[in-house]
Amino acid sequence: MGLDLESISEATSGAVGSLLSTTILYPLDTCKTKFQADVRAHGQQRYRNILDVLWEAISSRQVLSLYQGLGTKNLQSFISQFVYFYGYSYFKRLYIKKSGVKSIGTKANLIIAAAAGACTAIVTQPLDTASSKMQTTAFGKSKGLWETLTEGTWSDAFDGLGISLLLTSNPAIQYTVFDQLKQRMLKKKQSIGDKGSSSEVLSAFSAFVLGAVAKSIATVITYPAIRCKVMIQAADPDDDGTKKPKKKSRKTVPGILYAIWKSEGIFGFFKGLEAQILKTVLSSALLLMIKEKISATTWVLILAIRRSLLLTRGRLKNA
Repeated sequence: MGLDLESISEATSGAVGSLLSTTILYPLDTCKTKFQADVRAHGQQRYRNILDVLWEAISSRQVLSLYQGLGTKNLQSFISQFVYFYGYSYFKRLYIKKSGVKSIGTKANLIIAAAAGACTAIVTQPLDTASSKMQTTAFGKSKGLWETLTEGTWSDAFDGLGISLLLTSNPAIQYTVFDQLKQRMLKKKQSIGDKGSSSEVLSAFSAFVLGAVAKSIATVITYPAIRCKVMIQAADPDDDGTKKPKKKSRKTVPGILYAIWKSEGIFGFFKGLEAQILKTVLSSALLLMIKEKISATTWVLILAIRRSLLLTRGRLKNA
């Protein structure tokens, strides 16, 4: 089977969109992650909201540390989105070809999206764990990618993999809702004879709004698992680079759930929900908006590269 150029186009535009949105919103992501990883102890907590995290960085003159781990996060984001969009697009086309249907139903869409998400989680989990540790380390004390990955055992790099697999339901819900809303909007445009717009590409504003709605729904449903994952992957509170590393007890999902329940109660499972929605909605909306706007250009470039390679190959054969 040859390369699926349309799937590669989808994957490339999705990965580029993810790279740009991650970079733009990274300081917010760092504040959000450190706030989520903060657990109340003895009736006190370090941060009351994400603005406290921002103020800590400003007051300690470590504003640039809001970008600690950006390279790792961008690498993880680019790879994960490329793998996800390629898998999602490829499996969707394969399903349509095998089943003979013209459009995919909601159930099939969810299964395809979840399968693509599971493959993505397994491939990028070490990078995901490393970026979370870098973000939650004390400002100015973050280590490099290789040093972070080699701190513990190889299995430590896959901390939170179980929850990551569970959270494949998040993008599955998100992209299914987005695709369904997108199809309805484009059909509506065609029905009213909107000749001034493309029947295949959404406007930037429409993609932004649909992306925000889709991600909001997915985030609210899966948030308790999201916070557990952050806490499992977070650096230890005393991991500031000034002390010799001690043998660390392994974090488990039951242990994290008990710690949240004991120290913060039922509302602790939703601590930082507003910040999570703000960050993920803006990130996903920007990603999908950028992807929609560059997908056509990416497709043209891929076709041009293919044509150039074919012409070069033909000249070599005739030489």
